[in-house]
Amino acid sequence: MTSRFQKIGIITGVEAEAKAFVGGRAFATDQVGGLSVARMALGKREIVVVHSGIGKVNAAVAATVLALKYEVDMLLVVGTAGKLSTRAGDCFIITEAAQGDYGAQRPGEFVHYTAGSWPIGPAKVVHFAAEPLPDVGLPSARIVSGDAFVECPDHGAGLRDRLGGDLVDMETAAVAQAAVRLGLPWAAIKATTDDANGESADDFNANLARAAGLAAAALERAIGLLI
Repeated sequence: MTSRFQKIGIITGVEAEAKAFVGGRAFATDQVGGLSVARMALGKREIVVVHSGIGKVNAAVAATVLALKYEVDMLLVVGTAGKLSTRAGDCFIITEAAQGDYGAQRPGEFVHYTAGSWPIGPAKVVHFAAEPLPDVGLPSARIVSGDAFVECPDHGAGLRDRLGGDLVDMETAAVAQAAVRLGLPWAAIKATTDDANGESADDFNANLARAAGLAAAALERAIGLLI
């Protein structure tokens, strides 16, 4: 039986995350504007990997390039994240994503809305739902994305309590929103580097390589089981 996901586009925010997945297996590397796009094979599938750069705009641009230029069947985000909740585990399959900095700034409060909707009137957040990935023994999590690296435990707690976030990063929800607009399924696997608090910067640097490796290995297992 032929899989409906024959060509998969993978997006990472930082170079170490891309290298953890690609290793030395790329058979070609393309330069598309400022993006370096590695092409490799896993079994009979073609995999296209791009290190987008940090942030939601970079991630959405990369998603659009993979969809329109490379005509991928699916968009996957792999890499690292900060941890917001007490959910057990250090590597997660993402089931839902929301943008944590989209909404309306009102006197004394920031009100969240579904990304792309009118930020006026009754507030509502509908999370972007991921394509289910095969069971590779990982817990599931909801991720919140924003264009700020979280080093404040109070802010992290707010994202957890208001949006139900287990993890926080700077790319996944942007890829999810772009995927919806492009008519593509999306999914993500994220491993944690820090607890989104005052120690985040040091912890991220110390744990980046380990977490990137965990996420990359888990994603490769999941791709191998896709039908």
